[in-house]
Amino acid sequence: MKRLFLTRVGWTLACIASLSLGALSTQAQTQPAVYNFSPVNQFGINLTAAYWNPIIAYVSEKSGVKLNLKIGRTSADTTSYVLAKEVDFVFSNHLFSPEREQLGWKVFGRRQTPALQGQIVVPADSPITDLTQLAGKDVAFAGKEAFIIYKVPFAHLQSRKIDIKVVFAGNQDAAFAQLFSGKAVAAGGNSQLVEGYARRENKKFRVLWSSENFQDLALMASAKVPEKDLAAVATAFVQMSKDPKGRDILHQASQEVGLAQDAYFIAASSADYAAYRRFFQSAPVSLH
Repeated sequence: MKRLFLTRVGWTLACIASLSLGALSTQAQTQPAVYNFSPVNQFGINLTAAYWNPIIAYVSEKSGVKLNLKIGRTSADTTSYVLAKEVDFVFSNHLFSPEREQLGWKVFGRRQTPALQGQIVVPADSPITDLTQLAGKDVAFAGKEAFIIYKVPFAHLQSRKIDIKVVFAGNQDAAFAQLFSGKAVAAGGNSQLVEGYARRENKKFRVLWSSENFQDLALMASAKVPEKDLAAVATAFVQMSKDPKGRDILHQASQEVGLAQDAYFIAASSADYAAYRRFFQSAPVSLH
């Protein structure tokens, strides 16, 4: 009798355990996915977070797809997360080289701003007025991954056979800090960020050189993101400027980083980034 009772108790416990595991499994299946979103560090970490956190909170709420901001200390660190497949959505222009296009990232949107140029800048009162005067001097750049800020200006200097000493600062603001502290005589820049920094910090630049036009950075999704979730996130970004709450957030974010106008998001495709591909067709392999 005792053995029979124990057997029944064991069977009951096994059933309870089975039901509990089944409930946990069902709960895990219905739990919404959380996706990492990594924008390139165009500013310092605090300013980058101040710009993006309200935007991705809005997109998460509207789309029903939870996005989590994941940024590294530098733009190179953030891109390393992307290449290590730790990220699902990006705001970047670091993925258009022939090698990285094989990774399968899909463009679904971009920020609607005036075209960007890569630039080489000095303080407005600098004695340097020509690129040739930079030979042998320290020139600050955000980092080796920065497309418009580093790769485009540096390729131009190489084409002119002007040898400089490259100083990587980590992001655009840090490169400008090196410039205005006198640690570097010039800096590579993104025209949009040059103007924004001048506005925020009350600084004046002299532009020594500007590149051809490039589109602002792309919103992109990893190939592993399900189409349903991608469509919901894309719609939330694109519709943001049409919603009073969304417009308010975009206005505050734009003001925060010194953009001349409220920057909103529009639908885009890979075709919008043809200028990036043209660059890599002629750029030195070391810049891919």
